[in-house]
Amino acid sequence: MTAADNNASRPRGRVVTFERALLVFAVALLLVLPAFTSDFFVSFVLTQGLLLGIAAASLIFLAAYGGMVSLAQTLLFGVSGFVIGNAVTTGGSKGLNLGLDPWLGVALGVGITTVLAFFLGAVASRSTGLYFLMITLTFGVIGFYFFGQVTTFSGFGGINQVRAPDFVGTPGQFPERLYFLALAVSVIVYVVLRYIARTPFGLSLQGIRDDHVRMSSMGYNVWVHRTLAFTLAGFVASLAGVLFIWWNRQIDPASIGMGEILALLIIAVIGGINRLEGAWVGAIVFVMVNNYVRDVPGLNQIGLTEARFNTIIGLIFLIIVLLSPDGFIGIGQRVVRLLTPRAWHTSQAPGSDSGSGPSVTAGSRSDSGSGSAETTGNK
Repeated sequence: MTAADNNASRPRGRVVTFERALLVFAVALLLVLPAFTSDFFVSFVLTQGLLLGIAAASLIFLAAYGGMVSLAQTLLFGVSGFVIGNAVTTGGSKGLNLGLDPWLGVALGVGITTVLAFFLGAVASRSTGLYFLMITLTFGVIGFYFFGQVTTFSGFGGINQVRAPDFVGTPGQFPERLYFLALAVSVIVYVVLRYIARTPFGLSLQGIRDDHVRMSSMGYNVWVHRTLAFTLAGFVASLAGVLFIWWNRQIDPASIGMGEILALLIIAVIGGINRLEGAWVGAIVFVMVNNYVRDVPGLNQIGLTEARFNTIIGLIFLIIVLLSPDGFIGIGQRVVRLLTPRAWHTSQAPGSDSGSGPSVTAGSRSDSGSGSAETTGNK
């Protein structure tokens, strides 16, 4: 590498370091925030936002690194919760009421959900684009009606009185316990997914995203890579389902209905579907709008009441897509570039991304991603 190349790489490195510093600051802020906020804010904004962020991260991982926009993540999120609900309840609720230990219920929930994700991924991964989207949406709809109509496992009334491990306690009395657990799981999920994206498997997955025909002709098994990525995303979604059932203590088919399927997609888009960080940013924004829209002055006068929450979210979604297709993360990136000396970012190649995920564009090709996959990817 020449001296000119070294000088060109330094600005990008400085911007990356600055963004990582922002991430560390965000985590540090989340660690101390419960000390300065109410129990309601900790439980119904922060904890709920973190667990929804984990579910959205599974969607963003598939979209950003695999080019697969999956609408089945809400189903996998819910399956984990339903399995735990059936396993740990002891009576007085619908479901199997097996009365098992809560930790055994977690193992069953995560295990069954991951296996289900493998089989669903094996079916859906043979398609691409809109067809993949519609197949995964079909999975979600089937799951909704299955748990609604098969009363052995739930019924539309859902499963109540779900027990959690003793250290979690009751969310109403000890909201900080589940919050810090959700924060720890969020950090682990983020770090692991970022790491996997840089492994030979992750690089080859990005090559398949950019040009699956080329990767297949080079000997890469496209179907296997996509199936394994879908399975990994299902595992991540199952963790969110565990936290959700511990937080809510009940689950019903409405938790995985069409509205929730679209809500998870909206969370990913308004946060930034090309960046893993966008999962949690979008989730926090979504939850805050849901909880505090009634307090915004002037909205009631123009008819935007709490009952019209979907309308407000739709307007926010439209504004974000028009102003910044990369969501709030895209807006944040622009602010970072404005705050840094121009020489730091003008030397970056157009479209370069110092964050977690490359841009997802149909038919797009990334020479750096594909090249890395060609030389280091698993065949």
